Amino acid sequence: MRDHTGPIGWRKSSRSAQVDNCVEVGRVGDGAAVRDTKDRAAGFFTATGDQWSLFIRAVKANRFDRP
Repeated sequence: MRDHTGPIGWRKSSRSAQVDNCVEVGRVGDGAAVRDTKDRAAGFFTATGDQWSLFIRAVKANRFDRP
């Protein structure tokens, strides 16, 4: 069953303190929700816990860095 209470605990990365282009991450069920800090009214997307873990591992492995 889908959790309809919505994301909780929105937070922004401490590395984004001086940057305008940031996203916020919140908890939803066993996964995560992501939204644009500048346009919170636009909504958010969600990822399952497994999807979020794979994404975080890819970020830490620099898989999204440009050459």
